[in-house]
Amino acid sequence: MSSSKPDMTTTAGRIEDLRNRLDEAQAPVGQAAIDAVHEAGAATARERVLKLLDEGTFVETDALAKHRVEAYKMDKSKPSTDGVVTGYGLIDGRRVCVFSQDPTIFDGQIGEVYADKILKIYDLATKTGVPLIGIYDSTGPRWKEGIVTAHLQAQILRAATRASGLIPQIAVVAGDAAALAAATVPLADITVMAQGATVHVTSADVVGKVAATETTAEELGGSAVHATETGLAQLVAANDVEAVELARTVVSYLPLNNKAASPLGAEASGSGIDLDTFMPDDDNQSYDATDVIAAVTDGDFFELSASYAGSVVTGFAHVGGRAVGVVATQPSVLAGCLTRDAARKAARFIRTCDAFNLPIVQFVDSPGFLPSVEEERSGSAAAAAALAYAFAEAQVGTITVVTRKALGPSYALLGSKGLGADLVFAWPTAQIALADAATAAEAIGTDETQYAEENLTPYVATERGLVDAVIEPNATRNRVLEGLRLLERKVAYPAQKKHGNIPL
Repeated sequence: MSSSKPDMTTTAGRIEDLRNRLDEAQAPVGQAAIDAVHEAGAATARERVLKLLDEGTFVETDALAKHRVEAYKMDKSKPSTDGVVTGYGLIDGRRVCVFSQDPTIFDGQIGEVYADKILKIYDLATKTGVPLIGIYDSTGPRWKEGIVTAHLQAQILRAATRASGLIPQIAVVAGDAAALAAATVPLADITVMAQGATVHVTSADVVGKVAATETTAEELGGSAVHATETGLAQLVAANDVEAVELARTVVSYLPLNNKAASPLGAEASGSGIDLDTFMPDDDNQSYDATDVIAAVTDGDFFELSASYAGSVVTGFAHVGGRAVGVVATQPSVLAGCLTRDAARKAARFIRTCDAFNLPIVQFVDSPGFLPSVEEERSGSAAAAAALAYAFAEAQVGTITVVTRKALGPSYALLGSKGLGADLVFAWPTAQIALADAATAAEAIGTDETQYAEENLTPYVATERGLVDAVIEPNATRNRVLEGLRLLERKVAYPAQKKHGNIPL
């Protein structure tokens, strides 16, 4: 920045003035604030954007925006950017839009101009059809700007709702996401949280006063809470920089918008696991479903929500270079039993895949819902309905592979022909029936062993056309790959209606 004042009567002077203003916008509240962020072990809002995007591709918008408030001595401080960095750039050569909240300016509090900048970037992303990545670090509304901040936050919520299903939205929670900002985060399709970051509607102080007990933002909504208890955080990173790097990975699996094709990866072979010898002879012996996924996919399975509702596994992968969404029951957790949270986890992921044209591949080995008083009272019936709803309304190609147990509700809810699965394959080890042998034999008054021999096979369902083919396990990858190639041509014509009413 020049020490002398530019000559504003000349073109050169005016260009110099512009450069000075833009230089100031790089550090709106001074180098000391940047140093303090670094000393705390974090990156600045601008540095997070630069880490997210391909080098040299960031184009900033509204860098010189400033608030217009005069009350409460706000006129004494009008930093450029007004607390949020916005713009667009490239991730692996593909265009995205981004905003990054800056806690060094008014503690990241959202004001009128700040919100206008976010609304503009939402509008730009939706009308150009590119993903929007929001990097959150805000303590909530700007108190000195009053109720208008709540009005504008409501507009942001509306913008995020309108963008839902049109463009991928990724939330990176790098610090605090408090008050109404906390309600915006779950509207994203994928949420990444850094350790130490928090998402909570009510502040710890208010909760403490009302509940007459001390608490912290971390206890209310830290990354551990949202990764293991609420399921909001599908991914957790060690710090803010790693969080934005995870966001880059997420983008690599997703199309630019709801009309675009998914990006192709480099085709690779599976893990090489011999699936013909993989399944234990003991029906009750567990195994790791991710081993099956690794053998069938290109070996790049990117798991989401790994610490939440572990009896169901969800994530992205490639099969023959084609991006897919994978849902699998996990026999090593609760024997693969469905729970309320597991059903909701699967339903949410299926809807995300369907919104953005990612085919769904399911692997099923589940004896049904976990029999529990607590589960029933928690709303497992509604969660079962939500899972059924999500799969039944899916318009993308859907392939189901029954590896072992598909009993009763698990058969019906996890990608059955009845729900609309395009292709259903079963291994010879599959058990497709209403219930296990003991339960069924008691219900109909027959011999348990005889019932098992006659019904706990894939062939009764196959004879009735409920399974398209019983296949050798080692043939699974080829069958799935050829099925995906076929389903690229799938055309669906949904009924004309405003929307359905999914059980929430």
